[in-house]
Amino acid sequence: MTHIIRAATPADLQHIYEMAKRTGGGFTNLPPDRPALTAKLERSMAAYSRVGDSVGDDLFVFVLEDTATGEVRGTCQIFSAVGLKWPFYSYRIGALTQHSTELERTFRADILNLSTDLEGATEVGGLFLHPGERSGGLGMLIARSRYLFIRNHRPRFADRTLAELRGVIDEAGGSPFWDGVAGRFFGMNFQDADEFNAKHGNQFIADLMPKHPVYIAMLSDHARSVIGVPHPSGRAAMRMLENEGFAWENYIDIFDGGPTMTVRTDQIRSIREAADDVVAAVDPTLGEHGGGEMRLVSVGTMADFRTAYGWTAPRGDGIALDAACAAVLRIEPGMTVTHVARW
Repeated sequence: MTHIIRAATPADLQHIYEMAKRTGGGFTNLPPDRPALTAKLERSMAAYSRVGDSVGDDLFVFVLEDTATGEVRGTCQIFSAVGLKWPFYSYRIGALTQHSTELERTFRADILNLSTDLEGATEVGGLFLHPGERSGGLGMLIARSRYLFIRNHRPRFADRTLAELRGVIDEAGGSPFWDGVAGRFFGMNFQDADEFNAKHGNQFIADLMPKHPVYIAMLSDHARSVIGVPHPSGRAAMRMLENEGFAWENYIDIFDGGPTMTVRTDQIRSIREAADDVVAAVDPTLGEHGGGEMRLVSVGTMADFRTAYGWTAPRGDGIALDAACAAVLRIEPGMTVTHVARW
């Protein structure tokens, strides 16, 4: 296994830009725009170099690198706390029950409430894996590495974590949800609104979006049918999130209606089950046919953080690590690593 997760640098811009052009729209955290991506990388470098253990307005960008070729084949992000610079909006699905004595009937109406309930939460997002790498557990590696980073820098992250899943996008690149709700008030199509949000933030939502509830029954059948439904390409991501302990609690994205999953940060499975151990030995015999257990292994802090799959085995007061993993992560005996089971 030659793939590692590491901190992104400005030198990765071209690789990330090429991946951003493949997303197909609705991917706010990874816009196919060089200036926006440059700003993200600069913000990320500032976050990695910031001194102090407190929650701030940080963005951490990571990349998946094939160390055999030097190519970047995936990327992901962590926002330490959303809503610190401008409001973080979601729609929360609620209900209003009314009773008519004259008709002797009770009516229950499902409604969308514009909400900033999730402000201050940590967000994991911006995950994209090159189509040629969507096998061998690399999606799980890139997704779960973020939780190991959060665990090992816990004071810099919030007590609640969210993940927004892209909603349903039609073949023309439009959003049935946007067309049925917000598009009626903004005079712009979904692609234009999504691009503007990716580049400039969503303050325009606060300026123009009606603040009163939206009755779901008044939407078109098509718009109603996609509420809380992930894009087909995001179903596997949703299952991974659920396996980590995330749940959908009736929050959806204001643009495409995709589900927003949430979890208490300390209850994320990868965080709960991870352990720290000293590498007592580097053992070249460990592997699929030489024994040991395949695990996610991470080492280093901040910009030096790195994660890869590795074979481990108990060894005295620590663990033994296979030579290939030790080489790509630059680990030597005596160093402390964080590791968690691959599942």
